Amino acid sequence: MVRQGEVASGLPLPARRSSAGIVSDRGLRGSRFLTPPFKAELQAKAQALGFDICKVAHPGAIPEAAGRLSAWLQSGAAGDMEWLAATEARRADPRELWPEVESILLLGVNYGPPGDPLATLAQKSAGNISVYARHRDYHEVIKGRLKTLASWLVAAAKGADVKVFVDTAPVMEKPLAQAAGLGWQGKHTNLVSRDFGSWLFLGSIFTTLPLTPDLSEQDHCGSCRACLDICPTKAFPRPYALDARRCISYLTIEHKGHIPRELRPLIGNRIYGCDDCLAVCPWNKYAVTAREMKLLPREDLCAPSLSGLLRLDDAAFRRFFAGSAVKRIGSDRFMRNVLIAAGNSGDAALAHLVVDKLGAGSPLLRAMAVWALSRLGPQDHLRELAGRRRAQETDPAVEAEWAAAIDAAAPVAKEGRLS
Repeated sequence: MVRQGEVASGLPLPARRSSAGIVSDRGLRGSRFLTPPFKAELQAKAQALGFDICKVAHPGAIPEAAGRLSAWLQSGAAGDMEWLAATEARRADPRELWPEVESILLLGVNYGPPGDPLATLAQKSAGNISVYARHRDYHEVIKGRLKTLASWLVAAAKGADVKVFVDTAPVMEKPLAQAAGLGWQGKHTNLVSRDFGSWLFLGSIFTTLPLTPDLSEQDHCGSCRACLDICPTKAFPRPYALDARRCISYLTIEHKGHIPRELRPLIGNRIYGCDDCLAVCPWNKYAVTAREMKLLPREDLCAPSLSGLLRLDDAAFRRFFAGSAVKRIGSDRFMRNVLIAAGNSGDAALAHLVVDKLGAGSPLLRAMAVWALSRLGPQDHLRELAGRRRAQETDPAVEAEWAAAIDAAAPVAKEGRLS
């Protein structure tokens, strides 16, 4: 087995210095390491660019992650994220993505929130947006800096090639980050850092430069189950395993269709993502507020009113979320989430805004409007609306929501007549 800091099955062979400042061990493939001072200089440059941590992993450091990924995909727990299976081979081994890679720089940027990330959950007439999306899209913030660091790397060590990745590429950044020592994958499958808790954005630079790998991080979860127990939808069938089909982050961001009826009440007012399992981690006692101004929350994204969000048309949605990660899911998927939050709010004053969505062009929105109205009441108004709207409906999913809503309202109506 190759351990961090070792080469192949043993220690590095005697070396000689090349003109490029590279220590070359000619006896083994991939066994050339740049001198330690260069790596320290690289890490200092990363720090100056705004990265909070920078370490190195060997591209062959995560063979066990490939097996876990394959088993997870075969179980169906990935939901409708077909792109994961399509890129499985490249995810399992970074050298399938780029055969020339010798080292992988893993970089982290702290995005720790200034306050309690779960406080908004109690404000039922406001929407709760995941901490990572309450500010400028981190892809834009990090990718530019990764490119700057990569350019510096190429200039400092002439002849190197680099590739830069932030989240959207088929790279298993969390296992690689653990291999590099940034943190470990906790029982909720997210990365946990002893220095930054739950709040690290990850980026990577693949390079042909041979950099000495850092020591991997060990698991420090112990017997703690806080992240598993708090999950509203019970998305963790067991520790270290996530069923995305029940995960609120998946349902509100990645899933494009109808959210299962039994899970909707459990979503509460979470309109984009979920931070519950991240926020309760005890390691957050060491977390600090983000030092990057662009990653501090926008005030209008911390607890936006559902009434204001329900009034957004497509153009207004794009303006309001300009520069935010929320924009990428599109207005229809976002409004689906807002309608579910409205249905969970108990705020009858939102009903007239929800009624407006019964005429939406998207069947997804019409269906969620019916569901929300069935929870906001009053039931006689719902039956009146059904009498006028159902005859015009051609979409089977919307019709099914009407049928379920009227069926649920029927016992209430009978009780009312008896009283």
